[in-house]
Amino acid sequence: MSQIKISNLSFAYDGSYDFVFENVSFQIDTDWKLGFTGRNGRGKTTFLKLLMGAYTYQGTINASVHFDYFPFPVTSLNRTGLEIVAEIYPPYEYWAICKELSLLDLDADILERPFDTLSQGERTKVLLAILFLKENNFLLIDEPTNHLDLDGRTCVANYLKRKMGYILVSHDRLFLDRCIDHVLSINKTHIDIQKGTFSSWIHNKTYQDQFELAENQKLIKEIDRLGEAAKRTAGWSALTEKSKFGSDVSDRGFVGHKAAKMMKRAKAIHQRRENAVAEKKKLLKDIERADALEIKHEAHPADVLLRVEGLTAAYDERVVLEDLNFTLEQGDRIAVVGGNGTGKSTLLKAVLNAIRSTTADTCLTAGNIRPSRNLIVSYVSQDTSGLSGSLDDYAKAHGVDVVLLKSMLTKLDLGPIQFEKDLSRFSEGQKKKVLMASSICERAHVYIWDEPLNYVDILSRIQIEEMLLNYQPTMLFVEHDQAFLENIATKEIVLR
Repeated sequence: MSQIKISNLSFAYDGSYDFVFENVSFQIDTDWKLGFTGRNGRGKTTFLKLLMGAYTYQGTINASVHFDYFPFPVTSLNRTGLEIVAEIYPPYEYWAICKELSLLDLDADILERPFDTLSQGERTKVLLAILFLKENNFLLIDEPTNHLDLDGRTCVANYLKRKMGYILVSHDRLFLDRCIDHVLSINKTHIDIQKGTFSSWIHNKTYQDQFELAENQKLIKEIDRLGEAAKRTAGWSALTEKSKFGSDVSDRGFVGHKAAKMMKRAKAIHQRRENAVAEKKKLLKDIERADALEIKHEAHPADVLLRVEGLTAAYDERVVLEDLNFTLEQGDRIAVVGGNGTGKSTLLKAVLNAIRSTTADTCLTAGNIRPSRNLIVSYVSQDTSGLSGSLDDYAKAHGVDVVLLKSMLTKLDLGPIQFEKDLSRFSEGQKKKVLMASSICERAHVYIWDEPLNYVDILSRIQIEEMLLNYQPTMLFVEHDQAFLENIATKEIVLR
């Protein structure tokens, strides 16, 4: 075991006036299994890249280990898995990569297949297996769950639980709980390290926030009380001092002494008030404000909003949906679950096109999708690659009130500085928040969301959950965050 020591680390991107990190110091042990958490845009990926030496920074990073970053860049997808292994880690041994793949529930013959024929989940597992061939390195694992289905997440969590010596960025609460023993969190003003799981960290964080809020309220009342007391005492002192000059005063020295004592008491009260104000300023700096979100959901006159009957779909003669039947009723929040490649996104797009009366999806071969009349739908896509330009232009193009959109994004921890940037410069989590906030601002009868939480931080996920439970909109959605599914879904469609 050794330590990685970060001392007075400061970093800002070229052309930016804001520091991502400023005079940050902490240390970690190289045998820890660290979960790395924090709001989108706080610098999690930036910190990993700093460890890798990708940017110039101020301060020092001292480590006796080498760092390795996941995901690896793969340039030519048409090569076999084994060729990819050889490129990334030339001194590999075949038996070792086969062993790692078996722990990830993959057969060794997957290495003989072209990489572009593998599912996203299979690619993730192969790259993780290569990563853990490098036994003496400290590993930086950046959001491995984004392309994993529920079973894949369970498999990878069990795999990582056997390992040690890594920092893991993930926004899946249950996934983190399964495989970490420490939490590294980027808060508003400092970086914090705690022993335990994500659940224990969020419990401690909530308790600390509640304590600080209670202390803040207590100090506000104390400051007000002391302020009034100081005014009264100072007033009494002034009156007493004035009274010693009357013609009927027998002992002016006693009255003056009494006035001086009152003034001294007033100054003491004033000092106590100043101390209370100073103490108050120490509080609330790291409280993550999560204001309640509002969704512009509208009820439809019909009870049944959508009927799907005998739906079948195929790509290049490969059937992905077969004889699917279900109804979407008012208030349903139906989760479409299944492994990678089972047709989840195909189903959502088919329903979306039927509601919007378009024929964009040509893979349907049989069946009917019958939406109720005048049904209004709001859609969130997996894909954020087309986001560019200003936030104002985006709002105008999508018919969304820009003031309302910015209000929702502010509640999701995006501020005025982000609003001035081109959308293409947003982090992936921030881009996904733009899509989510835009959908929330749209008046709709049905919300169709395709993996809306990819890259979105955990605190924002909790905000979205609380909004959905409060407003109970009608939804059809795909999501692999198990905690979100358990909390939100009223029904499931299981695709195999």
